[in-house]
Amino acid sequence: MRLLLVEDDAELSARLARRLTDAGFAVDAVQDGDNAAIWPDLGNFAALVLDLGLPHLPGLDVLRHWRASGIRTPVIILTARSSWQEKVEGLNAGADDFVVKPVRSEELIARLHALIRRSQARGAPVLIAGAVTVDPVARTASLDGTPLELSRQEYRLLETFLRRPGHILSQADLLERLYPLEASHDHNALEVQVSRLRRKVGRDAITTVRGLGYRFER
Repeated sequence: MRLLLVEDDAELSARLARRLTDAGFAVDAVQDGDNAAIWPDLGNFAALVLDLGLPHLPGLDVLRHWRASGIRTPVIILTARSSWQEKVEGLNAGADDFVVKPVRSEELIARLHALIRRSQARGAPVLIAGAVTVDPVARTASLDGTPLELSRQEYRLLETFLRRPGHILSQADLLERLYPLEASHDHNALEVQVSRLRRKVGRDAITTVRGLGYRFER
């Protein structure tokens, strides 16, 4: 599951990103409000974690911009203040939950899981392509009804494929989902993950499109 972490404190952002990645999330991080407001593809994120005290554009203004733009992705606000007035203002702007600083990563992860479960339960969370089914809420996958035993990276890769079955996904895009915090991405590692996944879901399920990337067949 992808998260956008908007936090201007570089040390806190790096620490939270590491803990969230360890918890199974793929994390994109940004440190200012201007870039957060125009971040692409926000509708495909599982949740957005937003600090209020951002440079250039305050967090509440970022949130209002997202909601005015039709972004309905769940948002958890990080705030150094816990006054009820600020919470009311955040909720009115479109926030779904709050975590008060100093942030305990365990609490943030638990709140994210609860928020994502509620959000996905309102839609149709199960992803299906051919004989393969992925349940992003339960984080399980099956082939013809038989549960698949997947590593964390294999699951991330399969979920990414099933969110866009029939579409070509570039190696760069897939690597960003699997290793969002790495300065350099290893294409050989991706090939290994794809090969392992093919052995579990069927070799014909994932097509290599030379020079472009991979496609999960419907």
